[in-house]
Amino acid sequence: MKIRTRLTILFTLITATILFVFAGIIYISAQEDREEAFYTSLRKEAVTKANLFFNTDVEEQVLKDIYHTNSKILNEAEVAIYDTSFNLLYHDAENVDFVKETPEMIRQVLQDNELRFYLGKRQAIGQRYDFRGKIYILTATAIDWDGYHKLNKLLQNSAIVFVISILFIYIAGYFFSKKAFAPVKEMTEKARIISATSLDLRLKSNGNKDELTELANTFNEMLVRLESSFEAQKQFVSNISHELRTPLAAIITELELSGNKDRAVHEYKLAIQNVLSDTKKLARLLNSLLDLAKASYDPSEIAFRELRIDELLLDALRQVHLTNPEYKMDIHFENHFETDEEICVNGNEYLLKAAFSNLFENGCKFSDDNKCTVEISFEKEMISLRFIDHGIGIAPYDLTQIFTPFFRGENKKFAEGNGIGLSLTQRIIHLHGGTLSVTSEVAQGSVFTVRLKNLA
Repeated sequence: MKIRTRLTILFTLITATILFVFAGIIYISAQEDREEAFYTSLRKEAVTKANLFFNTDVEEQVLKDIYHTNSKILNEAEVAIYDTSFNLLYHDAENVDFVKETPEMIRQVLQDNELRFYLGKRQAIGQRYDFRGKIYILTATAIDWDGYHKLNKLLQNSAIVFVISILFIYIAGYFFSKKAFAPVKEMTEKARIISATSLDLRLKSNGNKDELTELANTFNEMLVRLESSFEAQKQFVSNISHELRTPLAAIITELELSGNKDRAVHEYKLAIQNVLSDTKKLARLLNSLLDLAKASYDPSEIAFRELRIDELLLDALRQVHLTNPEYKMDIHFENHFETDEEICVNGNEYLLKAAFSNLFENGCKFSDDNKCTVEISFEKEMISLRFIDHGIGIAPYDLTQIFTPFFRGENKKFAEGNGIGLSLTQRIIHLHGGTLSVTSEVAQGSVFTVRLKNLA
């Protein structure tokens, strides 16, 4: 069932319940008013007939004749008069006697002054009547045909109005819900045609500050992110294809040339060295890609533990020195730490070591003296690491793109690389809740600053 239909039915049921309760209250109120009004009428008729009986010279038979005559055309009450000893003084119709008074009833009236009760549809009343110092008991009974007719009419009219109102409310609710959900339907149809090849399409927004506009804007923002992600993925695939194709093509060419004709030993050795060099490039590229994939994980899926920054830097330094013995790397403390918590962070050892190795290698690779120095300083709840080199520096334009995967600026002429290292390092630092920034001047060198939250 669609939300539109469900809301229409729910709205109709709620309104029907309210109308039913409202109509029920009106009917019950009308019923109570009819009952009270008829009891009052019975009381008045009983007193009137008693006054005629005691105060006038009207004969008893005349009063009975009046009752029998009126009862044929009017809602005449049957009245009886008793004394306190249960002696019948007057009765409109002794042969009928609907009330059938008893001594217990007379005593009850004397005790409570008034007694009300039903005899089927008939309402009956017993009341005390004082006349010239004596006490009498009056009873009266009749059927309120006119009142019952009005109640039935009220019930019929209420039922008709209730049914018509529910039908009208359902139709109106369906119409308004359809109109209210028209923008949602339009969004659904537009979203249905959006695919990976048409991510430039956007949902239409009416410009109002309502929930539907907010939904459309949020969806459009998601499409922007998806479009950017798809473009980045295309660019990534293109770049990685190029990076993989070049060394593989070189390896294949070198091996084909070596296999086509006989060569001298030194030529074979040279070919092997060339193939080995290209293979190492592939290995470094694949390792970088694996690290990049790990750095893209959800933080909740990565194991974090307490780590000392100085130990991580020493391990990264040794790792870089194993593959590049000519690189010179130093670690300096700008100020002292008082507790171990100040030099410890909560992080993943493998990823942080990969980030620091990239920064060491990057600083040494682009320096004539192959040297990089890291300065460690401690601030309030933060550790600051400044990787400093005095190399060729980075051009201002390249600084804006330096953390883009596979981007290689003018410095690619100075040293080999695949353009993944700095992008990987930035992701790792962000994954640990830190920041990575860079300042550089051409021909003066560069400073990469890492700031991480410590455990102090």
